[in-house]
Amino acid sequence: MDTLFQPYRLNGTLTLANRFMMAPLTRCMAGPGLVPTQQMAAYYGRRADIGLIISEATIIRPDGQGYPNTPGLYSPEQVEGWKQVTGAVHAKGGKIFAQLWHVGRLSHPFFHHAEVLAPSAVAHDGTVPRMRELVYQVPRALTVTEIAQLVEDYAQAAANAIEAGFDGVEIHGANGYLIDQFLHHSSNLRDDQYGATPQNMSRFALEVVDAISTRIGGDRVGLRLSPGAYVHLAGDVRDRAVFDHLLAELNRRPLAYVHLGIFDDSLTFDYLDGRASDYLRAHYDGHLVGVGNYSAQSAAEAIKADRFDLIAIGRPLIANPDYLARVKKAEPLVPYADSMLAELV
Repeated sequence: MDTLFQPYRLNGTLTLANRFMMAPLTRCMAGPGLVPTQQMAAYYGRRADIGLIISEATIIRPDGQGYPNTPGLYSPEQVEGWKQVTGAVHAKGGKIFAQLWHVGRLSHPFFHHAEVLAPSAVAHDGTVPRMRELVYQVPRALTVTEIAQLVEDYAQAAANAIEAGFDGVEIHGANGYLIDQFLHHSSNLRDDQYGATPQNMSRFALEVVDAISTRIGGDRVGLRLSPGAYVHLAGDVRDRAVFDHLLAELNRRPLAYVHLGIFDDSLTFDYLDGRASDYLRAHYDGHLVGVGNYSAQSAAEAIKADRFDLIAIGRPLIANPDYLARVKKAEPLVPYADSMLAELV
């Protein structure tokens, strides 16, 4: 298990203190104006010994919101609020990326008093988390002009993240949110240059990657993907060809990493011939971040077997701000409880 605690060079400019990453964990604790708070700064600062912290998902513009009190990265006040967070992490020698987020059809007019936008006019069946009285609506399909504006808004949010002191960004392209909606046939029914074929369905994701890389440098950019339809989407055997094409294109781009977006890595998907993490490892040549109910011991074994390069830890880090110290000393971990989501610990 010693490998997990050794420094890891992520790119030419960023060496992590260890192979642990803090998984992005939605906390819904932003203040008025969706501005990060001093309490959030303390929360992240307590975990700064993790090799790389990925922030909670952070919306790129108002209509990207799908949960209450989630922070943004589109206003000057939000940028200033995030400076408290990045300052707290850097003061303890840590590294932190901002996860950039737009929920697409999983938004609701309650949050922004505007239309819900998505690749196609296909509603998700369900209700808004933590606000179950709100039923998802049929979104309006984005126009090509609106898609181009979204690409620019992602790039601007990335520039805002660097201004706020983040070391880089992770693009949230997983878990049934906007970018992922373009990548799956159940949610993308378009017949223009953003739909119908693997090349077209991958186009938006690649345009976002390229725009952000141009703005802040590709070595500061990670991407989270869930090629197996896992949450908020239905699977389709045709999705495999979309991700085959997407990953081949990503291999031509100098990204920091690709991050698995499936929280239970024991799940298998027929059209991926098994686990999504194994599929990504076989098709993506760069740094791969594993996640999905791993302990430090099982993660070390997976890394030794070359299944991925780094491990993202989620709920155990909510329950144990001193996670690394406990693992090093072989001390028992505090069990996670859902009640912990109600406060920053």
